Amino acid sequence: MPDNISAPQRGRIQSGIEGIDDILGGGLTPHRMYLVEGAPGAGKTTLALQFLLKGAEVGEPGLYITLSETRDELVAVAESHGWDTGRFTIIELLSDEGLDPAYEQTVLHPAEVELGETVRDVIAKVDELKPARLVFDSLSELRMLSQNSLRYRRQILALKRYFATRACTVMLLDDNTSETGDLQLHSIAHGVISLDNLVHDYGGERRRIRIAKMRGIRFREGFHDMTLKTGGIEVYPRLVAAEHHAEFPSDSLSTGTRELDALMGGGLVPGTNTLIVGPSGVGKTTTVASCLLAALNRGQPCVYYLFDETLMTLVRRSTSLGIDLRPHLDSGLLTLRQIDPAEISPGEFTSDVRKSVEQDGARFVAIDSLNAYLQAMPGERYLLLQMHELLTYLNQRGVITMLVLGQHGIIGEIQSDIDISYLSDVVLLFRYFERQGEVLTAVTAVKSRTNGHERSIRQFRLGSKGLNVGEALRDFEGVLSGLPTYRGDTAMLASPEGEPASPRE
Repeated sequence: MPDNISAPQRGRIQSGIEGIDDILGGGLTPHRMYLVEGAPGAGKTTLALQFLLKGAEVGEPGLYITLSETRDELVAVAESHGWDTGRFTIIELLSDEGLDPAYEQTVLHPAEVELGETVRDVIAKVDELKPARLVFDSLSELRMLSQNSLRYRRQILALKRYFATRACTVMLLDDNTSETGDLQLHSIAHGVISLDNLVHDYGGERRRIRIAKMRGIRFREGFHDMTLKTGGIEVYPRLVAAEHHAEFPSDSLSTGTRELDALMGGGLVPGTNTLIVGPSGVGKTTTVASCLLAALNRGQPCVYYLFDETLMTLVRRSTSLGIDLRPHLDSGLLTLRQIDPAEISPGEFTSDVRKSVEQDGARFVAIDSLNAYLQAMPGERYLLLQMHELLTYLNQRGVITMLVLGQHGIIGEIQSDIDISYLSDVVLLFRYFERQGEVLTAVTAVKSRTNGHERSIRQFRLGSKGLNVGEALRDFEGVLSGLPTYRGDTAMLASPEGEPASPRE
């Protein structure tokens, strides 16, 4: 699919939900009948209201025929989102008001009338109002009136033939109360939109949408995350990285620390991602913040996604180490976003990253940390596959991406819950090691797909002026194991108090 898949296509109409139009490559085919199915609470009514409101926005009259909810209930739902139902017509076919001429709606009681009367009343209202968009809510009542599947199918076919002669786009809502395996509606409808909601052991519900069928349209298949909140439904189309290519310069950019640039073979390259791996407290987040500050000083918009700590903690600690991010926060060049993974779906997170890149122009994206992203959403499957797609997308857009991955252990055997190094272009490995009763830190570049990086291991220390990267520890053996032996006179970095740490005699 092309990069501009979300642009409206000729001969299409907008559904009222941008994400659905994106998935469909431009919108719905007009003058067709569509089925929207899902369990109660999945968001069918909200989707239908947005469909009618979009029609009103472009001058297309809308009609909502309800057999399952009262007019007051529909109005209340719309008002909760801040919508005006006066922009389209609501016809309530089931009511306790009786056949009072003072009421505009035709009143039917399913226990006392035949199915044919209900269908004829729907047709009469359509003939009278001539809507361009129609919602029928819901088919479960029509199914009960039909009493058997053959009669039910014949009535749906009759409605389809009738609407085919009218310039009307129809949405039929169904709450999936039919027998398992009943696909009659799927075969009759021009398109099928399926809504789903999942409940995990912890956190909010996860809602998804899937285009089960759409005749004559090439659409993005599979499940797409969505949210139902005040203001309506928002759909986050599944990211397909192959659709997003861009031209960008590939010259290496400085990390802001000369020695770290040398270790990495020249610095950070646009269109690559760097994985920073190490135990807790070793300086991974501060390293990312230092690289981010260098990008900000170059005038590049940056976004930092925090899963592990609060924004205030990051800003305060960085400032104490000489990495002052506050001026860039005030100017808007830097965006810090604290993510609660229990309340956000992977699709929503990916959509937010895309917005930062495509709308806000972010050239530097940091995710801290992958542990929280991957482990705090245990009910989500294929998270690594989604991360692969996201990283490929960022690389193809020329973005510098930095990822933080924490490991278990301090000295000796170090373990990771996950292995994502195969997705990374550059891997920086941090380790603690012990020397003369002091715990020191070492850093090395173990992988780079773009630069000829150093193979050496350097000492690493955090000070009041940011990062300090020392000479190669060539006189040490066993640094990565945490228990090195020393044979030589390599100069060590000064301690935080300013006292030199002399080599052992």
